[in-house]
This record gives sequence, C-alpha cells and structure tokens, in this order.
Amino acid sequence: MREVSTGRVVIVGAGLGALYAALKLAPRPVLMISPEVLGQGASSAWAQGGVAAAMDPTDSAEAHARDTLRAGAGTVDPAVAALVTEEARAHILDLTRLGTPFDRRPDGGYVLSREAAHSFARVVRVRGDQAGAEIMRALVACLREAPSVQVLEGVMATELRVEDGRVAGVEVALSGPQGSAPVLIRAPAVLLAGGGSGGLYALTTNPPRIRGQVIGMAARAGAEIADAEFVQFHPTAIDCGEDPAPLATEALRGEGAHLVNRLGERFMPAVHPDAELAPRDVVARAIYAQSQAGLRPMLDTRACLGDRILTEFPAVAGACARAGIDPTREPIPVAAAAHYHMGGVAVDSDGRASLDRLWVCGEASSTGLHGANRLASNGLLEALVYARRCALSIEARLGPAQGGDPVSLPDLPPGPVPDPALVARLRRAMTEGAGVLRDAGGLTCCLREIAAIEAAQPDCPALLNMTAAATLIAAAALMRQESRGAHCRTDFPQTLPEGRRSRLTLAQALALRASLEPETT
Repeated sequence: MREVSTGRVVIVGAGLGALYAALKLAPRPVLMISPEVLGQGASSAWAQGGVAAAMDPTDSAEAHARDTLRAGAGTVDPAVAALVTEEARAHILDLTRLGTPFDRRPDGGYVLSREAAHSFARVVRVRGDQAGAEIMRALVACLREAPSVQVLEGVMATELRVEDGRVAGVEVALSGPQGSAPVLIRAPAVLLAGGGSGGLYALTTNPPRIRGQVIGMAARAGAEIADAEFVQFHPTAIDCGEDPAPLATEALRGEGAHLVNRLGERFMPAVHPDAELAPRDVVARAIYAQSQAGLRPMLDTRACLGDRILTEFPAVAGACARAGIDPTREPIPVAAAAHYHMGGVAVDSDGRASLDRLWVCGEASSTGLHGANRLASNGLLEALVYARRCALSIEARLGPAQGGDPVSLPDLPPGPVPDPALVARLRRAMTEGAGVLRDAGGLTCCLREIAAIEAAQPDCPALLNMTAAATLIAAAALMRQESRGAHCRTDFPQTLPEGRRSRLTLAQALALRASLEPETT
C-alpha cells in the first residue's frame, strides 16, 4: 500500500464539528478529508432548527440541562449535560463573531424558537430554517482564509491504521464513482467528525453519504461504541418520494402547526399532554402508527403561518414546491424518518476515544449528552462544544506542531466501491428490523441479513464500515430488553427502573450475530 506522512492533524469529515475544530486548532496545521466539495454533503448544512442555548435572561443553562435530562429518558450523563449547556451561550456569540447571521430582534437580541421538550424558547435560528446552511457558510468562508488548513476534496476515509494500540493514521480513497485503491496517511492524531448513521435506513433525512461509515471504521479498528441502539426518527420528514426525504423542521410545530390525518383529525392531543411538542420519539411513533393504519399523517401550517411559510421557512417551501405541494392551501404529508444517531464512538469529556490518538466529535461520537432521545437542536450545540474540546485536548497531547507541509496523494488505480444493490438491501433490512418499532424476531432477521450482505462483498472497506455500524445498532437493540426513548421494543414495552448506557465493541456485536446464524447440516 502506498503511504504518505504528515505532521498535520487529520480531520475526517467536513461538517460543523470538523470545520469548527479546524479553526480552533489554528495555527496548528490541519488536513481535512472531505468526500464532497467543502460545505456540501454534510448533515450540518441540512440542519433546519438551529442551535439550542439559554440566551434569554429568564432562561438558564441549568434549565436547559434539566430539559436535556428529561428528554434523554434516564441515560443522559448529568455532568455532560451541565458542561454542554453552560458553554452554549459562548458558542453562539463566537459563531456570531465568525459571521453567522442569526435572526435578531430590533433591540439586537436573538430571535428564539421553542422546540419539542424545551421549557423555554431557546433555539437560535437563521431565516427560519436556514441555520445549518448559514453557519456552515460562515465557517467555510473562515476556513478558506485559514492558512493552517489544507482540504483534500473528493477523498474519503476508509480505515484507521492502529499500531501498538495507537492510531497511526488513516487510509483514504477517492470518493468518485470509480473509487480507488487506498493510500495510508500517517499522522500524529486523527479527529473523526464524519457524521452519523441515518442513511443506513431506507427513509432518512440525512445526506446520501451519511451511512455510518465513520462509526463503523472506528469500530473495525477496535474503538468502543456507546448507545448504538438509540437512533432518532424525525417525525416530520416530508413524505414526497425524495431520497433523502426533505425535512419539515420542528420549528413549524413550535409556531403552532398541527398534525392531522387524512380525515382531518388531530391525533397528538390524545397521545401526549404536550401534543405536537411532545418529545420526538413520542411524535415519531404516533406518526408511524398513523402511516401503518393508512391514515396518511400530515402537518397543517395554514392557520398558524399561512403565506409566511414561503418566506420564513424557505427550505420547507422549496421542498414542497418540488413535490407539487402548496402548504398555504393544503397540509404537508409527513413520515417518520431516520434522522440522528444518539450513539457513536464512546468519548470522554475531552472527546478522546478508547484508542490512543483518536478523537471524535459531532454525530459520530457518543458523549452522554443525548441519552435515549436527543433534545431538539442539541445536536449542533454538542458538535460545537466537543469540537473545541477536542482541539484543546489534541493541542495538549501533541505539544509543538511539526511538519506542516501540504499533503499530495499519489495517482491511484480504481478500487472497490459498494454495490448499490447491496446498499439498498442493507437499508431495507435496517428499516424493517431496526426501525421505529423493534422486536427480537425482526432484529434477529436484520442481523442475519447484514451478515449475508457483508459476505457478498467482503473486499470493500466502505461497505464493511456500513455493515459494522448496522451490526452494532441492531445488536445493541437486541440486547436492550426494554423500551426507552427512541428505542421501542414491542416485545419489551416496559421501561426498566434504572437507566444505563450501553457499551459494545464490534467483536462483541459480531459474536452475538454469529450466535444467531441458523445451523447448517
């Protein structure tokens, strides 16, 4: 295998966590690995709601932490919730300084939205539903001006190189349709910030490349994975046949939009006291039940927003226009779609993984903040907080920077790429067996199907990363014999008295999967 060496810190990913960490590491030389053109293809750019932070004088970090604990259904780490919510305000001010055009009131204060399970309006937004895109645009502009950052576009990480229990570098390949043979980039430290696992499901709001590869890559290298079973399904993906499904932001419900079915009936008041603003897992299951009953759930914004939706929520309006839906005159069809992975690579309060010289931030990590059910708009906040903490930890671990010359990759021949039919098969298996509702039979069938998919193309690292993440999700879901937060077992509907986080290695998950294989004669 070809090799190149660098003194730069390698950051895998190009979303919010990756960009923010690169800026916080400056002037230390950084090499970013981005499968797409910088700023494209990252879940962060698609985030509509905004960033949760206690910016109102009547609100507080303590109240924000309490809401986080309550939404997380008993498995949030209280110390982490306190740490993250305490830092939130400073990061909003920092993003403002870096050029993010947050919505402001005439008096200069921030416009704040209330989202599900928040006791205050505390979601800072940009032009209604443009927060992710505008924050990314501001950070990309700053990054382009940072001489310490080199970006390799059109390149994706495929494997971590571990030597003597320490991450020594990362193998990368070209991300185009032909793929390429891998090349090893040796580096003093690796930060994984490459997104979650929503794209492992047939119906998802995630960009096409976000299919658990980074989590799977870390797991294949031996890193410990936490809370893998907790996958959040967004209740209001726009049900219009697009893949990925466009998102109807939760802020619409915060503005007063109602969920109705094809009969015109509101169904959430009978499900939860907070109705449309109930925790996401509750709303997602209610939406799913309406869909399964053939009652076509829809989001009605006509009374609360009317024509304002066209200007105040342009992403939603644009998605509706593409689908031939006029939200000013008719409700928007919606469905529950895989949206956010609460689980990921287990990290400590500084973002360090169980492997030496490996750090993880953003959705690929599991910090203990989200528990069993992420509080709305805490995702971007966590990425900001831990990107900075990772940067500080890397600085402390490495000492003075050395060897910051730009990296050039050699010419690479074509290499294996995932068979699209196998990827589609994997996504169907996850939706059917490890989706909104789960039971032992479905999860067992899912794990067996993942094993068959893996065996069909065993020489493709990118596919193996996907199947590793899928195996961890399904195995952890099979092991958790209760219903908690986003994890709903129809064969174990009760919630156990004591909440606990799950921790699992890929070796353990594979052993469980192997034990389920039917005996051959």
